[in-house]
Amino acid sequence: MATRPQSRKVVKDKMNVLVVVSHPRKDSLTFQVAQRFAQGLTEAGHGYEILDLHGIGFDPILREMDEPDYTQENQVFSPEVETEMARLKKHDAVAFVFPLWWWHLPAMLKGYVDRVMNNGFAYGTNKLPHQQILWIALSGVTEEQMHKRNYGQSITNLLNVGIADYCGVSQSKVEFLYETLESKPEHYEALLNHAHHLGLNYANDLPTL
Repeated sequence: MATRPQSRKVVKDKMNVLVVVSHPRKDSLTFQVAQRFAQGLTEAGHGYEILDLHGIGFDPILREMDEPDYTQENQVFSPEVETEMARLKKHDAVAFVFPLWWWHLPAMLKGYVDRVMNNGFAYGTNKLPHQQILWIALSGVTEEQMHKRNYGQSITNLLNVGIADYCGVSQSKVEFLYETLESKPEHYEALLNHAHHLGLNYANDLPTL
């Protein structure tokens, strides 16, 4: 008797996901991960848009016009920031794909958080309306090295609680892809397959904080 193929997880909600990518090279492993993740989203029935921060020439420097002004109820931000806020509003959920540098977000992505996830839009009088956030962090170290001095716990707490939960998104998860400097093709393929799995299961895998 032929065996029935295993069914995939049932997707709870079809979502439109903004995939924010931070890396200066389009041929990087970071971008390959983003593409395979997006492929998984598509196969699961989700829509997506990839936002290449370097590609659009995003300026990560927070200047005077975008400094949070807690005395204003409806602050007007720079056109660039207003454009990115409008882009975020079009999506139901967000995924950030980035290399982990100095145990933190790259400066480009940190600048995006500083400028776009701003007071009165993402926190304060208003919160982000998104269902969930996934942080896909590419790490050159091993899992053991990551957790040796509690780096993993610190990074996870910063992103899930310090940013996502503070902005009103209670479903947030940090996924580390380890040993990205490994030269073996089979290891790269395993990382890409994992990214694909994250896309396929995006609506099912994220816990509530």
